[in-house]
Amino acid sequence: MSREITRTGSSAPVREFTVLLSPTRRGARLARLLAVAHLSTWGLPPGPAAQIVAELATNAVLHGRVPGRDFRLCLAAHHGGLLRIEVTDALGDRLPHPVAPDQHMETGRGLLIVEALADRWGVAPGPFPRKTVWAELDLAW
Repeated sequence: MSREITRTGSSAPVREFTVLLSPTRRGARLARLLAVAHLSTWGLPPGPAAQIVAELATNAVLHGRVPGRDFRLCLAAHHGGLLRIEVTDALGDRLPHPVAPDQHMETGRGLLIVEALADRWGVAPGPFPRKTVWAELDLAW
């Protein structure tokens, strides 16, 4: 669902997109493709944001998957150039944290990539049993 928000105040999003996706590899891929499409439509560069969406959606599929429960992607563009990306999954008891991966492992670098690309990121627990991993980018637009 994409919508224009008409609220006053600097914290109100100008544009917002939210979608529920299946907790599968296909759902994670679709999250990235939808993010690129919406950011492009909004006139925002998809570059780092698309990579952040890909990493957070993949983490939701790999580490936050509960069969039969979708994950949620939300993009919100705010006045002043703030882009907030949120991915909510169904396993709130498994809070993510970046760790230095073993150099021989092919996985385990997702949150390090998010940390490198985002201006800010974090985790918001709840509502039970969910958690939301979010990242913010300061964009000039």
